[in-house]
Amino acid sequence: MNIGEALPDLRVQTTLGEISLSEYRGHALVVYFYPKDDTPGCTVEGIDFTQLHGEFLAAGCQVIGVSRDSLSSHARFVAKHHLSLTLVADVEEALCQAFAVIKAKNMYGKMVQGIERSTFLFDAKGMLQKVWRGVKVPGHAHEVLRAAQAL
Repeated sequence: MNIGEALPDLRVQTTLGEISLSEYRGHALVVYFYPKDDTPGCTVEGIDFTQLHGEFLAAGCQVIGVSRDSLSSHARFVAKHHLSLTLVADVEEALCQAFAVIKAKNMYGKMVQGIERSTFLFDAKGMLQKVWRGVKVPGHAHEVLRAAQAL
């Protein structure tokens, strides 16, 4: 995905049911990709976005998180950490492939294919405005909020 490209119109399974990404048109949208439910960095990131969720909504911006975890895993993750975000279960990697976030990663000396923590900000017309790749969690949600407020 490059700046100025349109949000792909894919149907996805979420914690709120099956939706089409085109349903978000008319609102700015943050799509953030994270490696795995209930791991330390992903939990902090989810909590950070949840704590700012009201401010995102006030700015006319929706937030969805995406990982390859199942809907049942997402449900446990949301319940355990009281997350207010919609999470996408991208078990078949359709969104991951569309956004090119699957990368070779070194896990304890072994090379594996995993999600590169990445965030994408779309305007209300569904056009990509900003991309963050290789995200470091501390302060990231605030930075994304500032960008969303500036749209």
